[in-house]
Parts: sequence; structure tokens; C-alpha cells
Amino acid sequence: MEKQIQETTNLADLQALYTSVFGKNGTMTAKLRQMATLDNDARAKLNNENTRLRELFRVRQAEIENAEMMANLKKQKLDATLSPLPENRGTLHPLTHSLHEISTILESFGYTMWTGPEIEDDWHNFTALNTPAHHPARDMQDTFFMPNGNVLRTQTSAIQIRAMETHGVPIKMFGIGSTYRKEMDATHSPMFHQIEGLYVDKNITMSDLIGDVKEFLKRFFEMDDVKIRIRPSYFPFTEPSIEIDMLWQGKKWLEIMGAGMVHPNVLANCGINPNEYQGFAFGFGWDRLAMLKYNLNDIRKFYDGDVRWLKNAGF
Repeated sequence: MEKQIQETTNLADLQALYTSVFGKNGTMTAKLRQMATLDNDARAKLNNENTRLRELFRVRQAEIENAEMMANLKKQKLDATLSPLPENRGTLHPLTHSLHEISTILESFGYTMWTGPEIEDDWHNFTALNTPAHHPARDMQDTFFMPNGNVLRTQTSAIQIRAMETHGVPIKMFGIGSTYRKEMDATHSPMFHQIEGLYVDKNITMSDLIGDVKEFLKRFFEMDDVKIRIRPSYFPFTEPSIEIDMLWQGKKWLEIMGAGMVHPNVLANCGINPNEYQGFAFGFGWDRLAMLKYNLNDIRKFYDGDVRWLKNAGF
């Protein structure tokens, strides 16, 4: 039997030989059925024979498979002049890429990055930010309320409160993170991202705010110059409050961010003397800035996980 195994040269013949030995009607199968009638020595001899034959088949199968593989390789031709197949390599998501850009710019201005919890209490999300009880931001139609009265953070301004409570003044920081509101369409998502900057020190003015914003927009959008316009607005946590628009591609004004001087009540709520310190704050959705930079018209594209879109968009 050992000679037959060694002389077999293809897998089909080897399988047929294996079946004749170990199949349902195989010679070894018949011997094993008589195992109970044998004495101990005969059983041991039969077991050894069974093990030896199975190993011979296994080794011969490996030898034949290797020989067939080498024969196939010899038939193949390699043309070294052919171009290699394109490498399907992943890239950073555009939101991640824009966050890195924004963070790098703000850190070069001296701002320090802060983060905070996404589930906030009423104090940090509303009250400390001078948000009155009747303000529409507290409306159930706008805010995701938890059963215990906490909320899914509606704005990253809550991080500013935590930073001032922890660090004190002077402080120059920006907070980043996810925020949540009950809105969903092509330009709004129930979960979106915000970045809010804060600078509190002595003798801080609106001119400092405008200077930082203009320089930031120039660097992020890679422009030699940027034209902005300032409109009065209202936010409970700043006074005066402004909206900042940017002239986009020399054609139309686009709202970019809200900003203003930190309200004295907010400073006082954080244990800071508003008669001695002043500051400014600004906030924007980095999703919106990324949409502008990458010329997108639907914010939902960022979250639907379509790799084909990311690839075709050039990210």
C-alpha cells in the first residue's frame, strides 16, 4: 500500500485510493470493524497501521498539491513593464480633515483645545449661559431632554463654562464636539459639530474678535483676503451679539458664525469679576465650513457612510 501511495501522481487518483482504504467499504474500515474481537497486541498493531497509512496519505497529498502549484507557476508569465494595479487606500473623512485644519489654525493663535460631556446638566447648558427660562432653546421641540432633566448638549458653549470654572482667567480656549438639536434637512442634522472659541482677559475688545475671525477664515479657505460683514444679533450669553457673514466667491454673502462679547452675567456665573475682565466668544459648525470648502450641498452626505461618494468626491 505504501508503494501505491507514493506512485500516485494526481489528487483524483489519490482520493480514489484513499476511499478504497478508508471509505465505507474500504479495506481498513473492514479491519477496524473487527477491532472488538482482537486481543490487545493485535489492536495496537492495527491502530499503528491505521495511523501510519493516514499520515502517508496526508504527506502525499501535500506533495502533489505543491507539485501542481509549482507547475502552474512555471506556466505563468510576468510582464514587468505592466503598470501595477491601483492601490485602494483609505483617507481621512472630510470632517476629520477639516477639524485638524481648524484646530491647527486656532492653536497657532494661542487657543487651547477643550472638550466636555455630551450629556449636560441645566446649569452648564442653559443657566450659566444666561439663558432665561422662557428662551425657545429650552423648548422640548428643539432640545433632546433626558428623563432626569439633563439634555443632549445643544451647543459647545457649555465647554466654555466648564473651562472658566476649572481654569479661571485669563483664558484663551476653543471647545469642540458633537451637539444635538431636533432638526433634519439638507443643511441641518440632529447631530452636528460645533467649535466655539473664547478669550477672556483684561482689555479685550470687539476688534480683537474681528481680527482673529478674519485671519482664521483667510487661512481655512486659503484666501489672500476675505471680506466680512457684521450684523447685530442676539444671543443670551453675549452682549453685544453679532452675526458674521463672508462674501463667498465674490458673489453672495453667507452666514459663517455667531459671536459677541461675553455677557457680564456669564462671567459672574463662573466666578469672574466682569468689571475687571472682558472677553469675546464665537461659534460655528465645522460641518458647514467643510461643506463650503469642499463644495457640498447636502450635509447628510457626511454621515451616510457611502465610500463611493467619498472616493468620487476626491477625499
